[in-house]
Amino acid sequence: MLTILGFAMVVCFMYLIMTKRMSALIALIIVPTLFALAGGFYYGLGDMMLDGVKKLAPTGVMLTFSILYFGLMIDAGLFDPLVRFILKIVRGDPLKVLMGTAILTLLVSLDGDSSTTYMIAIAAFLPLYRKLGMNILAMTCLVNLASGIMNLSPWGGPTARAAAALRIDALDIFIPMIPAMLVACCSLVGLAVWFGLAERRRLGMITVAVPDNRNISPDTGDETAGAANRRPEMFWPNFILTTVLLVMLVMGTLPIQILFMLAFAIAAMLNYPSLEQQKERISAHAGNVLAVTSLIFAAGIFTGILSGTGMVDAMAKSLLSVIPHSFGPYLAVFTAVISLPFTFFMSNDAFYFGILPVIAQTAAGYGISAEEIARASIVGQPFHLLSPLVPSVYLLVGLAKVDIGDHQRFSIKWGIFISLMLLAGGILFGAIPVYHQG
Repeated sequence: MLTILGFAMVVCFMYLIMTKRMSALIALIIVPTLFALAGGFYYGLGDMMLDGVKKLAPTGVMLTFSILYFGLMIDAGLFDPLVRFILKIVRGDPLKVLMGTAILTLLVSLDGDSSTTYMIAIAAFLPLYRKLGMNILAMTCLVNLASGIMNLSPWGGPTARAAAALRIDALDIFIPMIPAMLVACCSLVGLAVWFGLAERRRLGMITVAVPDNRNISPDTGDETAGAANRRPEMFWPNFILTTVLLVMLVMGTLPIQILFMLAFAIAAMLNYPSLEQQKERISAHAGNVLAVTSLIFAAGIFTGILSGTGMVDAMAKSLLSVIPHSFGPYLAVFTAVISLPFTFFMSNDAFYFGILPVIAQTAAGYGISAEEIARASIVGQPFHLLSPLVPSVYLLVGLAKVDIGDHQRFSIKWGIFISLMLLAGGILFGAIPVYHQG
């Protein structure tokens, strides 16, 4: 009953947002509430919801101040030289723009934090896509998938969770997967070329004048107002501040929420010292903040009900129970394949700490090591980041100003493709065994 209820709830939610019959914000609140009531969970429903919101509160705080921080950096013109440099290279060629999007995002994603990656990549490329009239969904797709590939680093969440769940070294998971990650990266660049050729046929080569500081704007709004907010003389202080911030994020010097709060406060004082200027800049970005953080807290209700009612556990156990005994020698590949739907329909924590240890224990009887199962379990991460249960995807679509349903319809098939290429690379280079008879 719980399994059917859980899958029905997720499918209903996906259907409503992808067909645009309901906004993601409303669906995240209404759909799980109705399904929980239908399942008879009248008592304790409020506590489940509140627990889910509490768990995502730190993410909401981080996104609030990270959006404000990078918003100030965009206003001040930190990314203007990068946009000018890109414009000089691409010279109005959509193919080069899309290849640059994939390559730059892969490099930026090395810090293992999807939210930071999205903010930097969108800030750098969104003005360019708008100027050239290109398909913004192609950009969000590439950025999303690139982050999913590079999120497999030892300091990224999935690898660390798999290592902790199976009590193994994260480097034993990561290092053998490096060739597979390179295969996935090459596949992503190939996908960018595919998109680029389609855009080149649609748009042709476009003549674009390389703008000066005053003409680069992340918005399609008032360029005069944008120029007034530019602080070209503050480029190096802003660059140093951002570099220090990113280094401290990677090192884990302080919690990410605190780092962004401090960085925002310093950036506001450096670039906009007067109280009126600070209020104006905060108000300018309040819409983006509200759009993203409201979705994060709404997602807390969805995940809180999914976990609190026991639906997520029932879904996992039901799926595991249908694995036939003959699949035993193929459990590594099987784990990789099921990691796509499992991590899409439930949180990484539920998959890695609830399901993975059970699979690893079963696989041990067939001579498949915990390290091999762990490597297989991270294959679905590029697809996972497209899930509506992942908070950072709302930041991505919010910054790019696209509908999450449109983004998912465009990107899901490509997310599956990149994950399968990651699996193919893992098999090809021996990180994931196809067959192992114990």
